[in-house]
Amino acid sequence: MGSSLDSFFARCSTPPGDGCLFGQRRRSLSHENNTLNRCPAKLAGPAALQILGLTSPSNIIENNSIIIETEESSPMDINARIAARVSFLRQERGLSLDALATRCSVSRSMISLIERGQSNATAVVLEKLATGLGVMLPALFEDPQPQTAPLIRHADQPQWRDPQSGYVRRNISPPDPQSPLRIVEVLFPAGARVTYETAAREALVYQQVWILEGKMDIAVGAAQYSLAAGDCLAFQLDSPVAYHNPHRKPALYAVASSTDNARQ
Repeated sequence: MGSSLDSFFARCSTPPGDGCLFGQRRRSLSHENNTLNRCPAKLAGPAALQILGLTSPSNIIENNSIIIETEESSPMDINARIAARVSFLRQERGLSLDALATRCSVSRSMISLIERGQSNATAVVLEKLATGLGVMLPALFEDPQPQTAPLIRHADQPQWRDPQSGYVRRNISPPDPQSPLRIVEVLFPAGARVTYETAAREALVYQQVWILEGKMDIAVGAAQYSLAAGDCLAFQLDSPVAYHNPHRKPALYAVASSTDNARQ
């Protein structure tokens, strides 16, 4: 029997990486493949990239008999986008650096560094900023002044790696400032943990986490959940949420977030 990820891709009308909703570019390699045996996936240097037929540095994670390859936005590009977006949202709301620092419990100096593109902020810090700005976290990875569009191609979906945990997130949803829904794909490394402690929000935010591959432990407040491939957890962001992958293999999951505030 194939993995849940195999089944998911089989239901897509287009190949992974060419428009499939949660498509990762994916290479299937058998355990008997001599090339793979000579070039472990974890050795992702220039020589390994050449052997595997990859043309640029990528995030490569071995998952049983497959290699999942994700092409990330360059750190300079994504940091510049986050910088411009945070600055735009802050000024749009008429907030000074000091006022935003008070609202989100992030220091003024840190916010200033982020807005100048000089700080590679963690997911936890960006979540606090998003809460203080009254938006959902995916909004910080959009263009500074996004225009409504019904379609976003896979190649144009922004990706970002959390420097603390190493998890990689991809914004799946087309840019639409008025839409209350955002879909994000997350590749979560084995052994990683991320805890979002922010709780108070201007608008109610609801999330559903759908495990596509692997397993995850998620804590919502005092409630603990162990999820496997195919499981889906729904909750409201009104208490701390902790994501943990205590297993030896990475997990791939989708997060759908919605709010009752159209400005999100």
